[in-house]
Amino acid sequence: MSGGTVSLQFFVLGLLAQRPMSGYDIKRFLNTLNWLIGSPSGGSLYPVLRALLQEDLVAVEVVPGLDRPPRKIYSITPAGRQALQAWIDQPAAANAPLKAFVMRLLIADSHSIARLLAHLERRRKQVADHRAKLREGTGAIDERLDLGQRLALGYGLALAKAELDWLDSTMEWLSEELLSGEDGQRVRAASAI
Repeated sequence: MSGGTVSLQFFVLGLLAQRPMSGYDIKRFLNTLNWLIGSPSGGSLYPVLRALLQEDLVAVEVVPGLDRPPRKIYSITPAGRQALQAWIDQPAAANAPLKAFVMRLLIADSHSIARLLAHLERRRKQVADHRAKLREGTGAIDERLDLGQRLALGYGLALAKAELDWLDSTMEWLSEELLSGEDGQRVRAASAI
C-alpha cells in the first residue's frame, strides 16, 4: 500500500483501530458522512476488507446471528497498526483534496497531537494559498464577472475564511494540549466541539 495519498485501505485501518466493525457498520458510518467525503460503494469497500485480511492487517470473527445471517466483525492486527502508523507518519500530499484532509481527521485518535498539528498546519497553508488565489482572481477581473461568477467566488472566499478560522482555533487548542503534556485523552474527551 502506498503512503502519501488518501487510501481507502488506510482509512479503513484507522476506523478499525478505533473499534472492531463489520463491513456493514463501516458502510453505514461512511454513509453518514457522504456529503463531506463521499461514500465508497460496497463494491469497493468489501474488496478492501478482503485485501486487508489477505495481508494480515485485519482479522475477522464470524458472529452467528439468531434471526439473521452471521456477521463478520473485522479488527485491526498488530501488523495493521504498524502499517497504519507508517502511513500516518508520512505527511499528506501538499495538494491533497479536502476529502483526504477530512479522512485523516476522522482517524485523529491514531495520530499524536504533534502529528495532528502538522497535518492541520499543512491544510492551513493550502487553504490560505487557495484564498489568496481567489482574491487575486477576483481583483484582477472583478468588473468583468457575471453574477454567477461573483457568487461562486464569494462562496469560495467565505468557505476559505470559515475553514481558516476553524483551523486557527483548533490548532491553538491542540497546541495548549501539547504544551500541557496531555496524552490526548482530554483531546478525545473534548472532541465534541
